[in-house]
Amino acid sequence: MQKKTIYVVALVALLLVLAAGAWRYLAGQDSQGASGKPLDQTALIRAHSPGEGKPAAPVVIVEFFDPACGTCRMFYPEVKALMAQYPDRIRLVMRYAPFHKGSDKVVAVLEAAHRQGKFWPTLEALFESQDDWASNHTAKVDLVWKYLEPVGLNMEQVAFDVTAPEVQQAIAQDLSDANTLGVSQTPEYFVNGKPLPSFGLEQLKQLVASEIARTR
Repeated sequence: MQKKTIYVVALVALLLVLAAGAWRYLAGQDSQGASGKPLDQTALIRAHSPGEGKPAAPVVIVEFFDPACGTCRMFYPEVKALMAQYPDRIRLVMRYAPFHKGSDKVVAVLEAAHRQGKFWPTLEALFESQDDWASNHTAKVDLVWKYLEPVGLNMEQVAFDVTAPEVQQAIAQDLSDANTLGVSQTPEYFVNGKPLPSFGLEQLKQLVASEIARTR
């Protein structure tokens, strides 16, 4: 009887050790990218990154996007709906990943608008008119200007700022961070520093809901 008790105790102890190891492994996976390497958390957000939502919100969605990306346009209202679903609980931070041909010039326009405090209305104007200025995976910056007039931008200043060293440095930094984090397509999301387990809107919603519950 004593031997049986010792065996049971030893078995339980072994199972606890295995469970603890599995938990540590899964916890570590949360902060790893597709390569399995730990994410460089400093590459997620930079001082110049446009953000919307309470700065102290417990859940932060970082999105790497391309304004010429059709899927980015489709997902944008869904992300805004998530923010409305959880008022004051989510902050959205946008990072540039101009992977389409010519998108770097459109991103420069966005960053110039950001310097005037009009990043979000400019982004929405670009998404709404995307079919007109982006086709065949190519962005044509000459066609975007007429869609920006209703935003109320100082267009002369925008034309000057798109070539400013600070604007080009911001874009270069975002591309460098995208490479560091293993971002190779858009949109790419990180929720509280965790990448999606696989790409998809439902996966994003589930990860956001999980983080909302975890931080309550």
